[in-house]
Amino acid sequence: MAGGSQPHDAAVGSPAPKQMGRATVDTLKTGCIAMVEKDGKPRRAEILSVRDVKSGRQFYCNFDNFNKRLDEWVPAARIDFSQDVEWPSPEKPKETKKASAPVAKKTVTQKKAQKRPARTREASIASEGSTPHPWTEFVESQKATPDPEEEKLSLAMDLDASPGADDDDAMDVDDAVADAVSTKAEAPEHFSREEEIEKLRVGGSMTQNQAEISRIRNISKVQFGKYDLFPWYFSPYPEVFTQEDLMYICEFCLSYYGDLKSFIRHRQKCTLQHPPGNEIYRDDYVSFFEIDGRRQRTWCRNLCLLSKMFLDHKTLYYDVDPFLFYVMTSRDEKGFHLVGYFSKEKESADGYNVACILTLPQFQRKGYGRLLIQFSYELSKIECKLGSPEKPLSDLGLLSYRQYWTENLVEILLKLNAEDPGRDRTSIDALSQELSMTTLDVEQTLQALQMQVYHKGEHKIIIPNYLIKKHEALLEKQKTKPKRTIDPAKIQWKPPVFTASTRTWGW
Repeated sequence: MAGGSQPHDAAVGSPAPKQMGRATVDTLKTGCIAMVEKDGKPRRAEILSVRDVKSGRQFYCNFDNFNKRLDEWVPAARIDFSQDVEWPSPEKPKETKKASAPVAKKTVTQKKAQKRPARTREASIASEGSTPHPWTEFVESQKATPDPEEEKLSLAMDLDASPGADDDDAMDVDDAVADAVSTKAEAPEHFSREEEIEKLRVGGSMTQNQAEISRIRNISKVQFGKYDLFPWYFSPYPEVFTQEDLMYICEFCLSYYGDLKSFIRHRQKCTLQHPPGNEIYRDDYVSFFEIDGRRQRTWCRNLCLLSKMFLDHKTLYYDVDPFLFYVMTSRDEKGFHLVGYFSKEKESADGYNVACILTLPQFQRKGYGRLLIQFSYELSKIECKLGSPEKPLSDLGLLSYRQYWTENLVEILLKLNAEDPGRDRTSIDALSQELSMTTLDVEQTLQALQMQVYHKGEHKIIIPNYLIKKHEALLEKQKTKPKRTIDPAKIQWKPPVFTASTRTWGW
């Protein structure tokens, strides 16, 4: 299959030169580099997976110089087979695989004897993504022009994994996945990237490397209310849905269906018009509902499945008992429509006020993400606690919180200076109490913005001119387009009190 053409530069994700040659729909395989149409232009893309659906064969493509969120399943019609493709390197000798097989089998046998909570904790540790330092090059990022593709992305943050549910739970973590994660940690030298992709099942039920699952988006398109959603990442819906070109999700009960007839029959019977919880806030824009994961397990699990399609290295588990979900909705004559949500632990040992936070893509860049963050801090004020989001943060969550912290700190410092121009004393503790932020978050934000300096033996807080100008420009913009905010007086909520059995995992 190799042609006489000279190889291009290093392929996406692979530095070694590739053999060139023509391919067909039947011969194109994972690891190949081909020219694929995207946004009306041919672009180099790596084939990560191949699947056959009802509409025909599709190829999962990772485009060169594009964010991984923009990976997608493409039909054969979008691939230019008139040009040569780059073929992957020859497979490694089979002896390596055979030598490692007994070790892996023994590990799986040993892991079967362990209890489920231990195994799910191992999966959580192995799959948890590392977060860069929160404040690296933050000042430069404030001045830089944002990437157009990045501007389309919604607010998202990782949910720290909690232990799994009972063994008889039909929606529990797959044994093979957890076993494979621990096996990889013990013998990583036996696994190559080609083997990972070759053994990957799109359904996500078995892979040697848990991190490889998140590379393959298994759901192509979702109809959610009046919107068509295009998922960014893998979500562990039942494998039968990976064969569908379109999945239907009820926007009220979040049940999912693979065919239109079943979905229409469900909509005729579904009577739910709002999230199954207590409405604790309402204004002209949005309403907030508080939902106990222990009382509404099915709905909260469906919410987690939905959110996983737009969160990258979020490790998903189905025991939602230890969490409260605060769901933001918009209202019309048909009911309360899901906009976004955040979850928090019923009892957080580290004082976190947010575990997972997400704004659905159709409501992005409209100020809803800021409302979610502000609402979480308003609840912390009612609890008389200092709050902070659970770490590690995802890239988008980190950017969103940076922006929120920056705006609030600059606003309160300018306000203090305007009220008392001669005031020369304030403290990080005072700012922390005023904003219900932890002192660590306040201090890191001040340092990142170069607002904390050491002068004549004292630590001082200053406001750079560019931040003052930016704040003034924001105020001018708000005269024509008012900023949406939460009115604390409209919050009807008291901190819930839980017994030991209602705030722990249902093992």
